[in-house]
Amino acid sequence: MNNLSNYGVLMMNLGTPDGPQASDVRRYLREFLSDKRVVDVNPFIWQPILNLAILPFRSPKVAKVYQQVWMDEGSPLLVLSNRLKTNVKKALSDKAGHSVPVELAMTYGNPSVESAAKSLREQGVKNIVVIPMYPQFSATTTGAAYDRLMISLKKCPHWPSLQLLHDYADHPMYIKALANSVRDQWDKQGERRHLVLSYHGIPKRYVSNGDPYARRCEKTSQLVAEQLELGDHEWTHVYQSRFGREEWLKPYADATLKALPSMGIKKINVISPAFSIDCIETLEEVTLELGDEFKDNGGLAFDYIPALNDTLDQVALYVNLIEKNTQQWS
Repeated sequence: MNNLSNYGVLMMNLGTPDGPQASDVRRYLREFLSDKRVVDVNPFIWQPILNLAILPFRSPKVAKVYQQVWMDEGSPLLVLSNRLKTNVKKALSDKAGHSVPVELAMTYGNPSVESAAKSLREQGVKNIVVIPMYPQFSATTTGAAYDRLMISLKKCPHWPSLQLLHDYADHPMYIKALANSVRDQWDKQGERRHLVLSYHGIPKRYVSNGDPYARRCEKTSQLVAEQLELGDHEWTHVYQSRFGREEWLKPYADATLKALPSMGIKKINVISPAFSIDCIETLEEVTLELGDEFKDNGGLAFDYIPALNDTLDQVALYVNLIEKNTQQWS
C-alpha cells in the first residue's frame, strides 16, 4: 500500500448465498436467521423450529427466487455492491492522488467481515472508516454488522482505529439522489405518478423496545416528498417483507397496494429507499410480487424505481460520507 494513504474503508452489506441452489440458500439462511439481532427468540426454542420446520421448506422456495434474479457474474447484491465499491475506490483514489484501500464485506456469507478486515490490516491500514450500506439504522442490520466486525477483531492483538457511521437517512445528498431517481423515472415514462416508498419491515416490538428504524424511515420519506414537492395525497409510506405471525411495522405494503386502485390510484411508482443496492427483496418481492398484487386488484401501471446501486449520485454520496468521517486522520 502507498504510505500516503492514512485510512482504509470497509463497506458492509447484509449478505447473499454463494449460489442460487437450495444448499447454498440453506447455509446462508441458517447463518442469517441464527443471529439474535435478527430473531431474538430463545435459541433453545428457535433453533429446532429453524432447522426442522423453516430451512427444509423455505430454502428450496427462496432458491427458485434467486435463480430468477441471478446475474451472469453472481448474486445481484454482491455484483452491484462490488461495482459500487470499485467506483468509490476510484473516486477516492483520484481525489487523493494515491490508492485508497476499500474492501466490501457481508455480515452473513461472503466476502466475510473477517477476510475484509484482514485484507485491510495486511495492507497496513491502521485507521478504518466503516460504512454500513443501510441508509436507516436498525439494530437488526447496522447493529448486527457491527457485532460481526467486533467479533472479527476479537483475536486481533492490535486493533485499528475505527470510525463507525450510524446512518445517512436524512443526508442531503442521499435525499437528492433519491429524488433525482424518481424524476428520471417520471421523465422516462412521460408522466408523474403516485409514489410508494416501501421499506423492509421489522417486528413492531423491536421499535417499541427502542429501535429507531421506523423513525428514520419516516424521516427519509418526508424529506423525499418535500424534495419532490409532493402533497400528502401524492405519496404513500409502507413496509414490506413480513415473516412469521408477529405484528410488524405498518402499513403493510401488500395490503396497501391491494387497496390503492379502489381509492382511485391506478398508476404508481415504487421506490425502496432502505436498500442501497438492488437485491432479492427489490428485484423479486417488489417488482414481481407487489406489482402483481397491485395489477390483480385493478392497478393499470406499476413501475419500480431501481436502488441507487453504482450511480454517480450514490458514488458521490459515499465519497462524501467517507471524507466527512476521516477528517481526523487527514
